[in-house]
Amino acid sequence: MLRLYTELGAKLCSIEMCLKCTRLKYTLPDRIREKLASGPGLQEFISHVEEPDVKDWSNYEGKLKREKDSERLHLPPWLKTKIPTGNNFSRIKDQLRTLNLHTVCEEARCPNIGECWGGGIHGTATATIMLLGDTCTRGCRFCSVKTSRAPPPPDPSEPVNTATAIASWGLDYIVLTSVDRDDLPDGGSNHFAETVKEIKKQKSSIMVECLVPDFAGDMEAVKTIVNSGLDVFAHNIETVEGLTPYVRDRRAKYRQSLAVLKEAKNINLM
Repeated sequence: MLRLYTELGAKLCSIEMCLKCTRLKYTLPDRIREKLASGPGLQEFISHVEEPDVKDWSNYEGKLKREKDSERLHLPPWLKTKIPTGNNFSRIKDQLRTLNLHTVCEEARCPNIGECWGGGIHGTATATIMLLGDTCTRGCRFCSVKTSRAPPPPDPSEPVNTATAIASWGLDYIVLTSVDRDDLPDGGSNHFAETVKEIKKQKSSIMVECLVPDFAGDMEAVKTIVNSGLDVFAHNIETVEGLTPYVRDRRAKYRQSLAVLKEAKNINLM
């Protein structure tokens, strides 16, 4: 009986300690929250970050061994990505949201988004527009774009919205690309071509590069793009033939990509 009471008392003490710990867990964030409320904000932190001097990069010597009192090795300054900020970045982001446009910069999680949208050293901001939505029907292993067998239908106002945005950026060269749309009869080629025509209509001086998918080998779709009024036709093979089945989606074939490039060249020579 004595042993039973002793064990029961120990359990009660254990429960009491747990309750105290639980109360401590709930009160601790409150104190931290007060400190955060009165402390510096994110923008103040960003504004005080010292930029690395580009002229010193040629003399930079990386450390291959961790120092005795150091917790970890640090990346060289030219491998560190800045937090995207600035008027150009905010302007482009807001405009893309307003017009419901998508970019490779965001969908593919490009680390250089701050350079392109912010204007870089030249001060001219740009973005690579991704047409036909933000969801691809294929799933290549190297790509971060969302995938689905049945993506939402293309936005019919996208060609006009894209041209409006690009014309306002004051560029002389723009790159258009798109997701693969194997669910569409023409692979989205007519939508792509309509966007090019609308851009030329709003600003004829701008050069337009179209980085297109393979359209599942449909040469009529390739012809539609080539005859749209573009200035540069581009298509990525991505890798060598032997690695294609392992890197790209099974519907993306190496010889098929070569055939697309060959057809585009032949049409251009006519």
